[in-house]
Amino acid sequence: MFDQILDVIALICLLLAAALSAAAGIGLLRFTDALSRLHAATKPQIFGLLLVVAAVAIDQRSLGVFLALVPVFVFQALTAPTAAHMVGRAAYRTGQLDSRTILVDELGPAVERATARAAEQDREQALAEEARGRELEAEHAERDQTPGRPPTVS
Repeated sequence: MFDQILDVIALICLLLAAALSAAAGIGLLRFTDALSRLHAATKPQIFGLLLVVAAVAIDQRSLGVFLALVPVFVFQALTAPTAAHMVGRAAYRTGQLDSRTILVDELGPAVERATARAAEQDREQALAEEARGRELEAEHAERDQTPGRPPTVS
């Protein structure tokens, strides 16, 4: 009797995981911009994976299987939000989002500061390279004009 109850619980976990996967798929198809699609794909994914891991652990009724499944869930739970965050930033920077759906834009000022800082660093690097080029030209000209030394070929 207890085994049948555990089998039913495992079945319920798998059905709920399937429903979450279906909801994520529908969300990917229905939502219009990248940020909404990311939300639809990542939120149900972690909980759905937890339900699948629980269903397998309940079905197998083994501590070894459970201990093998824990790292799967932990690593997925750690990497999925990070990946979604990076994809969301890339979508923001490339303009692949619906700006009408953003209520508060917390990333905008940070992107502007980073862009200005990068432009300033590019300008400083160009000036430094230009100054180094002038220094090298002056050194070559000085070497070529030194009496008693044959001109060097560089």
